[in-house]
Amino acid sequence: MVEADGREAAALVADDVRKRYGDTVALDGVSLSIPTGEVFGLVGPNGAGKTTLVRALTGTTRCEGSIRVLGAAPDTVDAHRVGLLPQSFNPADRLTARELIAYYAGLYDEARAVDAVLDDVGLADDADTWYENLSGGQQRRACVGTALVNDPDVLFLDEPTTGIDPAGRRSLWALIDGLAAGGTTVLLTSHSMAEVERLADRVGLLRDGSLVAVGSPDELIADHGGDSHLLLDAPAVEAAAVSAALDAEVAERDGRLVVRNVTLADVGGVVADLEAAGVDFDSFTWAEPSLEDVYLRLTGETMDREASR
Repeated sequence: MVEADGREAAALVADDVRKRYGDTVALDGVSLSIPTGEVFGLVGPNGAGKTTLVRALTGTTRCEGSIRVLGAAPDTVDAHRVGLLPQSFNPADRLTARELIAYYAGLYDEARAVDAVLDDVGLADDADTWYENLSGGQQRRACVGTALVNDPDVLFLDEPTTGIDPAGRRSLWALIDGLAAGGTTVLLTSHSMAEVERLADRVGLLRDGSLVAVGSPDELIADHGGDSHLLLDAPAVEAAAVSAALDAEVAERDGRLVVRNVTLADVGGVVADLEAAGVDFDSFTWAEPSLEDVYLRLTGETMDREASR
């Protein structure tokens, strides 16, 4: 879709979207615009409003404010132009992967070839296995396939790689890259900051129903990620002892000590100072700020370390 001035119209637009459940504010004036072909990552703590916003954008819940999907109200958009993978999706156990995707293909006047979709999601060799006998990761891949079978222009993926092994995850990442390169607009929610940093052109962080930051991963890291730092594995050492030895700011995170504002060139001197002060540590890791640091700084939450890999 193209605007009158020749510019490509945004695929998704939300303007001052609000939603309450009784006294609970789920969305508090959310506004965003997602252009065609962009992968937009939506992140935030549980209860921040991510699922409510996805439901609003897909027309499955009514909200105050204005929403446009492909230039129309979400509940009036042609169904074949939108794909949705909800976070919770429980198909019939006694359908094979092929039958499941074929069922969803049958809901549309035009759909992709079932075998092509099975190949895309890495289930070609397990196409005739009952859903209940697929592994958790394979089940999730089958569910992804149901959202792709109509070849949508806009694709909503709510935690798409939950339970998928690292190799399968990377395969789906490549698939999402290819869809976006072909012009599909993707809105992705995930608790994996590595996944979002890898896939998203831009990221929006929701907190308490408000969109508190939007930008590319690099922009958000530059603005909110903080300084590079040294992570110390020192189980028997207090943060105060390290702070005194280095005359530096030291914090604790997930059982490790974080020495702030340490450049790569500083690492040797910091280690030497710790040894001179008699501070015992098992190992150290130097790290640049990441999208996870942005998340921690803006939400105050702790991340699931396994999910963030």
